[in-house]
Amino acid sequence: MLLLLPLQVFCSLIGWLALYLGFSLSQRGPEWNCRLVTLSHGVFIVLLTAYVVFVDGPWPFTHAGTDNTVLQTLSLAICLGYFLFDMGWCLRYGSEGPVMLAHHAASIAGTLLPLVTGRSGCETCAVIFGSELTNPLLQSRWFLRRSGRYDSLLGDAVDVLFIALFASVRVGVGSVLFYNEMVSPRPSLVTKVGGVLMYALAWLFMVDIGRFAVKKSRAKYTRWAERRRLDGHKKDDCSEKIE
Repeated sequence: MLLLLPLQVFCSLIGWLALYLGFSLSQRGPEWNCRLVTLSHGVFIVLLTAYVVFVDGPWPFTHAGTDNTVLQTLSLAICLGYFLFDMGWCLRYGSEGPVMLAHHAASIAGTLLPLVTGRSGCETCAVIFGSELTNPLLQSRWFLRRSGRYDSLLGDAVDVLFIALFASVRVGVGSVLFYNEMVSPRPSLVTKVGGVLMYALAWLFMVDIGRFAVKKSRAKYTRWAERRRLDGHKKDDCSEKIE
């Protein structure tokens, strides 16, 4: 089992790297190709961890800190391989600042810990599900911006859905999971400390998202008010011409 884990992580890393190289054949640029890999990982890992959490079990709200199942271990290994790829890409191209690099490092450590200890894979898979659930929307937003289609009804829908899912799942449901993690006697102290850090990061991101939502809403209202004012002037001009 100890030899199998590094092999699973290595195969995952090679798999994501191979996918990136495959996307690179399109000549769309490194960040475009990396975000395609991120989108692919987000969709795949959400489906996999959804099955782990809601079907295969056990239930993370009541079984935090229990021994990992085979499927939980596989899910964590696949996710860790992707996180290593993503961190390597960010360091190679210098695309992220210290805060995001620290977040990536925390994600790697948080995924590695249950693999090393053999416990808490249950709630870790639930955290990965909640964290990655909004990732496809985040990547879709970036692709819309790059293709010039972000300032549209589709762009607004993506933003609204992203904010709603982040607030309800990652912060709302995440708070319940965090509470159960803290009061359960089974998770280790290190796991609980890691949970505190990840929960604090989620709230920091929620604050930034809230500021973005307020800023965008104000900009939308300003443009709407300006259009109404211009439409009013046009109607007045037409009335004067008719008279």
